[in-house]
Amino acid sequence: MYQANGKPTIFGDFVLLLVSIMINSLGNALTVSLNLGSAMWTASAVNLSHLFPVSLGNMLLLEGVAVVAVNAVLLHHADWHRMLGNFCFMIPFSYLVSGLAALMVRSSINSLPLIPRVLLDIVGIMLIAAGISIYQRINLILHPNDDLMQIIRFRFLHGNAILAQLVAYATPITIIIITLIVKHTIWAVNIGTLVALIFQGSFIATSDKWVFRKLKHQRL
Repeated sequence: MYQANGKPTIFGDFVLLLVSIMINSLGNALTVSLNLGSAMWTASAVNLSHLFPVSLGNMLLLEGVAVVAVNAVLLHHADWHRMLGNFCFMIPFSYLVSGLAALMVRSSINSLPLIPRVLLDIVGIMLIAAGISIYQRINLILHPNDDLMQIIRFRFLHGNAILAQLVAYATPITIIIITLIVKHTIWAVNIGTLVALIFQGSFIATSDKWVFRKLKHQRL
């Protein structure tokens, strides 16, 4: 899948993109089904799906559409190729997460003792970070939420993944707080969310170094 110079081939890019989407979807579905805390954007979508009569898959899609608009503002123009890529990514991704989560809820995963479930939730957060790391380095198409982090990281923060992730999380944190104020209840926020908030940027930076080590950031 790599050329002689170490760069992936176009076929290799697509294979790694599919692998990364599956890894990320699995991680998100795992955290949603365990209900011990999801990654920030997923947690905000879960809370919005309880606030409004909209399924999780549709809410993930609507949230992504809003972030596409924010990204265009940050870039100071509408990059239609980039935006089309965002939609090509998030439409199947949104429903893949929703479908996998529904399947996992029907399994016996929630009958496990608390400590194994917490560990599995953290594994889910790490899988999300690994998936993000792979497709951000390929940079062929991105989920708009991760495109937002990529824009902040390389246009404003000199490539700092940890700080960029924290800045990008300001929006889902605000959504969760508003939902809590309105409904007086919070969903999908637990120890896993705290781990994601504090460590996901570090997990992404670590994955950049250790997951498919030859893969470098492209098309920036």
